[in-house]
Amino acid sequence: MVVVLFVLAFVMVRFGFVPANADTKPSSLERWAAHTSLDATIRREASMAPNPLPLNDSNLIAGIKLYGTNCLVCHGAADGKPSNIAHGLYQHAPQLGHHGVEDDPEGETYWKIAHGIRLTGMPAFDNALDDKQIWQLTMFLKHMDALPPSAHAQWAKLPSQAPHETAQARNDAQR
Repeated sequence: MVVVLFVLAFVMVRFGFVPANADTKPSSLERWAAHTSLDATIRREASMAPNPLPLNDSNLIAGIKLYGTNCLVCHGAADGKPSNIAHGLYQHAPQLGHHGVEDDPEGETYWKIAHGIRLTGMPAFDNALDDKQIWQLTMFLKHMDALPPSAHAQWAKLPSQAPHETAQARNDAQR
């Protein structure tokens, strides 16, 4: 029975019956496998240790600047509106200005930034950012809903990458 399922899965993949395009909805099985694997990996690998950096304006602002350089195009600015790139991503990146990750443990956020998330477009930053920078970015994400005034001002200044009008809106208007 296992062999039959393996052969069936192989044939489905080999002959293109498993969609590879980014503009189709993933199947229930694909969503289940991806979420289950990610949750299990994070439980096994993410540190539960608290952020080693002091919570202060300097670290928060450094995290905001890192976010603006590395994350904004996919995860959006404070307005929570997606960019053209974010609209086209598969899986859709959470728009963190609208739906943040403040409830996530810092070790989980750190792990996701450092290692990325396979098959989602979320890159691993462990070769691009040093440990301190990843913790600064983690700190900003953990506290983005309750920033002190100077850090909030920096967050609000990041420019939105949202298009003025999407192609879908133009197509709908022409109908």
